[in-house]
Amino acid sequence: MPAKKPRRTDIALQADMGALQDRRPVIVTALPGPKARALIARAMPVISPSLIHVYPLMVARAAGCMVEDVDGNVFLDCQAGVATASTGHCHPAVAAAIAAQAQRLIHICGTDFHYPGYGDLCARLDQHATRFASAAGRGPGRGRRWQTFLTNSGTEGIEAAIKLARYHTKRAHLIAFRGGFHGRSMGSLSLTASKSKYRKHFGPLLSGVHHATYGDLASIERDLFARTVSSEEVAAIVVEPVLGEGGYLVPARAFLRGLRDLCDRHGILLVFDEVQSGLGRTGRMFAAEHFGVVPDVFVLAKGLASGMPLGAMTAQKRFMTWPAGSHGSTCGGNPVCIAAALATMDLLEGELFANASRVGAHLKARLQDRLRGMKIVEDVRGLGLMIGVELATHDVASAIAQDCYRRGLLVLECGDKAIRLSPPLVLSRAQADQAVDIFAAACRAA
Repeated sequence: MPAKKPRRTDIALQADMGALQDRRPVIVTALPGPKARALIARAMPVISPSLIHVYPLMVARAAGCMVEDVDGNVFLDCQAGVATASTGHCHPAVAAAIAAQAQRLIHICGTDFHYPGYGDLCARLDQHATRFASAAGRGPGRGRRWQTFLTNSGTEGIEAAIKLARYHTKRAHLIAFRGGFHGRSMGSLSLTASKSKYRKHFGPLLSGVHHATYGDLASIERDLFARTVSSEEVAAIVVEPVLGEGGYLVPARAFLRGLRDLCDRHGILLVFDEVQSGLGRTGRMFAAEHFGVVPDVFVLAKGLASGMPLGAMTAQKRFMTWPAGSHGSTCGGNPVCIAAALATMDLLEGELFANASRVGAHLKARLQDRLRGMKIVEDVRGLGLMIGVELATHDVASAIAQDCYRRGLLVLECGDKAIRLSPPLVLSRAQADQAVDIFAAACRAA
């Protein structure tokens, strides 16, 4: 069959989106604008009050790193839908893959049936994990060592990791860290300890979960193994190799290496939650690569499918001992989401890992230079395009985030008093400079 010629409307839309992608931030109305105010007022009575809505932003469309609201205000996006729009908003290759797959097969259920794509994506994850393990000296240079269970989200990936660890080890207890965020469903929420509001009035949560101090390896044996739980009863230690919601904190290499040694000594599975830090966010496939530490389980999501709902729990094959029917998902590994993920992986491997590393280093250096000497700025830290700016107080951080919004820059708070910059991995040097200009102006005005 000959390829269909693009319709004039399609060509016009592509040109229009391309023009948006190349625009600079511009605010043309008071924020929120009149259309946004009306739409928000109509929506609020019928949506759950549990949603946060950090800005009164009503998005109409987005392309690359640029977001336009319904009133025509254009923003430079340095939060990427909470570090999710990895290849930029509406990347043409991802959009085309979604559209093509949606015309062939939308759903059939990967738990019960086979279809093209599921195994292909799992093979791509196996290749990356095997390459990393081999380079780190913890695996053979050839052969398949990793298997993957696909989910709809990161929190479902954590739930799968909890179940796998308990099934394989026949142990019940789990260790996580204060400051960590692992999701909001009941099992993952039991591990989450970044803000008390996430847990308030939802108890009793999962039993057998213990929290140690992030970055303090000795606290596990000193405070937990000696006083609370025997190491022989612990199934898994779950940790973010770079703390996300908890403040974009980069730990010392010795912390993660010490966790690896401790798990090896006690027969505990080491689970890296790379939902936010993985898939090129730090300039490499896994943030773990910066530390040379290979876990037993990776949990991935967010940027895996450029914003389509998809997550992955990837474990070393020797730990995948659960039998058929012991875990499943009706929509996890949806064919359309997988098509988006395969297109995303092509883009990440082709250029975006390198761009995140290169432009991220430039962005961090520019921020450090422009913010140096400001009394309200305590630290600028991060890896790749996962950058945190620690401010003097929570109120200062909130005020700066809101001022950035009014100036046309989208950022998000994290930790107790930090702001995170996690733009799409397509961010250019010129856009990084624009972000720094706006952010520095907001800091000066604070």
